[in-house]
Amino acid sequence: MDFIDQLQQFVKKISGFKDSITTEEATKTSVILPFFHLLGYDIFDPTEFVPEFVADVGIKRGEKVDYAILQDGKPIIIIEAKAMGRNLEKHDSQLFRYFSTTSAKFAILTNGIRYRFYTDLEEANLMDSLPFLDIDLLHLRDAQIEELKKFKKENFSVARIFDAASVLKYAGKFKETLSEQFENPSDEFVRFFLQDVYDGRMTHSVVEKFRPILKASMQEFISETMNDKIKSALSTANAAPVAPAAPASKVPAPVPASAPAEEEPAPVVESAPEPTEEEMNAYYELQNLLKDDVSLDSITYKKTDSYFAILYQNNTRKWLCRLVLSDNQKLVYLPDADKNPIRRQVANIYELASYRRYITSVIARYGGTLLRPLEREDPPIYQIILKRRFPKKQRV
Repeated sequence: MDFIDQLQQFVKKISGFKDSITTEEATKTSVILPFFHLLGYDIFDPTEFVPEFVADVGIKRGEKVDYAILQDGKPIIIIEAKAMGRNLEKHDSQLFRYFSTTSAKFAILTNGIRYRFYTDLEEANLMDSLPFLDIDLLHLRDAQIEELKKFKKENFSVARIFDAASVLKYAGKFKETLSEQFENPSDEFVRFFLQDVYDGRMTHSVVEKFRPILKASMQEFISETMNDKIKSALSTANAAPVAPAAPASKVPAPVPASAPAEEEPAPVVESAPEPTEEEMNAYYELQNLLKDDVSLDSITYKKTDSYFAILYQNNTRKWLCRLVLSDNQKLVYLPDADKNPIRRQVANIYELASYRRYITSVIARYGGTLLRPLEREDPPIYQIILKRRFPKKQRV
C-alpha cells in the first residue's frame, strides 16, 4: 500500500471518531502520534522522537515543546500540539519562542486535523509569522500530499524542503488573494482591468457598475478554460491508435474458391441520438466540478430521445442526473434515495455547481470510491435537502 492509500485510510479513520475527541491528550494519542508514525518516524524511539522536549527560553527554565524529531541527536522539527477543534491562529507565538532556542529548522503547529508548517525564510533563527504550508487533512489537495511526502522520514531533506518553502509560502498567499478577488473584486482590482478597456473616468459608480461584470467574466473564463482542458484530455485519451500495416512478405495469398460466397447484407443499426453542444458542455462542467472527488473516467453520459443522462461507471442504474435542456427551459433531475427523479429548474448549466455535494453523496450511495471524504453536511443531504429544496416529484 503506497503513502496516498495509507493517508486516505488514516483520514477516513479519524473522520469517524474526531467528534468524540475533546482533550489535548486524546488528540495527541489518537491522531497526532499516529500521523507522524504514518510519516515513518518511530514514535517509541527516544533518540528519534522525543516528547516534552526541553526548549528553555531566556531566563525561563524548563520550557518544553510537545515533541521534537531528532536527527544525529539534534532537533530538526519541533511540534506543538493543541486539542482538536482549537483555533491555531492564536497559538503560534508559543512555538515562535521555542523555535529560536533550538537548532530545529522547521516547526509544526497542529490540532490533529490541521497542520501548519513554519521555517525561517524572513530572518535566520526567527520563525516566520506565516506558515509556508497549511494542511487540512479533511480537505487535502494533491499538491499538498506531494509536499507532505517530503516530510516522510525516508525523503526528509532540510535543504530540499527549505528551497521549496519560499515558493510554497508566497504561492499560497497569491492563491488566497486571487480567491478573495474572484469572490469579491476590490476597487483596485476592478480598476486594474478597466484601465485597458474603459476610456472614461473611473469614478466610484463606474467601479460599482463593472464589479459584478468582472466577477462573472472571471468565473466564465475559469469554467471555459477547464472545459477546454477536459475536452482536450478526453479527445487525446479516446483517440484510437492506428494499427501498422502488416509487411507485404507476411500477407498470406488469397485462397481460391470454386465459387464466390454471396455477401450477406449488413444489419441495419439504429444510431443513438447525438448530444447537443450544450449537453456536452454540461457534461464537461460536471466533470470539472467532480474532478477532486472521483476519477473522471468514471463519469460518463448517455443520450436518449427524452433526456441527457450523466452516469457513474457507465451504468444506467447509477445515474447522477438527467438533463432536459431547451431554449425555453432547462431542467435537472436528481435521484432521491429510491432513485426516483426529482425535478429542479436552473437558469444555465453552471448552476450544476449548486448540486456538487449532493451528487457526490449519490456516488457514495452507489458504493463509489471517493478521492476525498464527504463534507460534513453531505451524508444526510439526500434525506433532508431534497425534501426542502425539491418538494415536487416528477418522473422522467
